[in-house]
Amino acid sequence: MPRQTNPNDDTATDQALADHLDMDIGQAEMDTDELQTLINDLDGDVSPLVSSVLETLVATIDDLHERVTELEADLEQTHEVATTAVGDAATNDQRLDDLEAQQETTRDVAKSAIAKAQQLEADADQQEDAEQLPEGIEPSSSPLDFFANCRQSKVKAMFVERSNRQNTYRAISIAKRWPEFATTRTDGSGVFMTKSDIQTALTAELGKEPHRQTIKRVWETLVDIGGDDVVEKTRQVGRDQTQTEILAMDMATAEGLLEKRYIGLDLLENSDHKAATGGVTPVVVESSP
Repeated sequence: MPRQTNPNDDTATDQALADHLDMDIGQAEMDTDELQTLINDLDGDVSPLVSSVLETLVATIDDLHERVTELEADLEQTHEVATTAVGDAATNDQRLDDLEAQQETTRDVAKSAIAKAQQLEADADQQEDAEQLPEGIEPSSSPLDFFANCRQSKVKAMFVERSNRQNTYRAISIAKRWPEFATTRTDGSGVFMTKSDIQTALTAELGKEPHRQTIKRVWETLVDIGGDDVVEKTRQVGRDQTQTEILAMDMATAEGLLEKRYIGLDLLENSDHKAATGGVTPVVVESSP
């Protein structure tokens, strides 16, 4: 007949062994050196099997203590590395923003001043350009409208490869992508883009999230080269909504950016000098009556 075990008997046995070894059975942790000393003091008072089990127990406890110590050290080191990495990343990102802002501000202030001066000083030669356009080709209404209708490979060569004005090229490219990123007014009279739209369009252009300064520069460039075609204003939907800055174009202007009417006319062939000095190619404008 199988022997029936009683949990109380096991408890009594454990307590008896603890009393024999002079141990507190309820203690949470014991120094393994103390355990080893107790085992040595038994000196044959327990069977070899019990002695072997106790020796193994002491060795296992030692190994566990060492492993816990190693894990704690690894955890602390990992925390320090992660903290340092986060701090370095934030610092580097801020430095990159600052450097980009300083570089673009220094360069664009000078070039923008030249561009505006050249744009305002439209002379008789510019008027003649409109007269020389082929029959049926409409003159441009702004630098944005002019460059948007030229061959884009040449526009890119002018602003990116020759004069290092990437944001001007980006602004022209984004303006032409208004069907993807702009909002069309409900009455169809025009379109507009918010800074969030500019950010989304830049992400598509660059293949990555743009820096805040890049968004700001492209926005300012669109205002600068858009002339009367691009209007900077605020929009508010309902009294409870905050005002949002937008860049707006009427529909005729927006559709005009997509006409490609100057492709093949080589209007940018002799404009290297102006692009290199920061100016824009003179806009083809209507002749005054």
